[in-house]
Amino acid sequence: MQTGTMVIISVVSMGGIGAVLAAFLAVADKKFKTLEDPRVELLLNILPSSNCGGCGYPGCRMLAEKLLAGDAPPNVCVAGGNRVAKELAAFLGVEAKEHTRMLAVVLCKGGHAEALRNARYKGEETCTAANLTAGDKACTYGCLGYGECVDACKYDAMAMDANGVPVVFYDKCIGCGACVRACPRNIIEMHPEDHKLFVYCRSKDKGAYAKKVCAVSCIACGLCVKDCSVAGGIALKDNLAVVDYATAPQNDESTKRCPTKCIFSGIEEKVTKEAFLSVARKKAV
Repeated sequence: MQTGTMVIISVVSMGGIGAVLAAFLAVADKKFKTLEDPRVELLLNILPSSNCGGCGYPGCRMLAEKLLAGDAPPNVCVAGGNRVAKELAAFLGVEAKEHTRMLAVVLCKGGHAEALRNARYKGEETCTAANLTAGDKACTYGCLGYGECVDACKYDAMAMDANGVPVVFYDKCIGCGACVRACPRNIIEMHPEDHKLFVYCRSKDKGAYAKKVCAVSCIACGLCVKDCSVAGGIALKDNLAVVDYATAPQNDESTKRCPTKCIFSGIEEKVTKEAFLSVARKKAV
């Protein structure tokens, strides 16, 4: 009997403590509750709700909060483009600035046909895993070819071509940068669409070895540097030609004598999804 009484007392005591704590938490919740600005939901109706991260924030809700706080410009939404930028500026009562379209560029053309293989990789078929052991290509700077960047793209703006190299569709890319973040070798870069001239190689190996392991590598011959009409527009750094986009003309004047054909101008805008599929269909036939 005494044991039963003690059990009842214990249960009642615990229940009472629980009730007191629950009441305290309820009061604290009401007292310290942070009310969300109702304008956040209105901004979310303008934003594309893609949560792509291209703006630099993990999601559209956080971007909306930053916009209201004045910590982000209205033209920062890459998925929305100019239309969303104008609507955000009108809502916030600020000046509408033109949205600069950014595009992903894969700076490597060393696929199955061009790149020498010096090993047989048998691990997990992802770029991240292959990069830990340098993969199977002799070039340690080039594309690993397992398409992790393609898998990261939410907008069907990339595909692997028949040569094992990722291709970006000019008409589909929104510039979110997901592919850039996915690439363990940093061969994908984001560029404004007015950038036309690119060196499609990241190798820093010396010329003789670079050419030995990849037929389309930059061999630091310096012909593009000499052919550029603006002094310093293209320079050689760490055995690699580097374009200065502030000064270099965005045309093909510096590309014509490249012995390995690793520098081009204006080819990105030609690679649309339909053009890519058309080539694939012709090869299939």
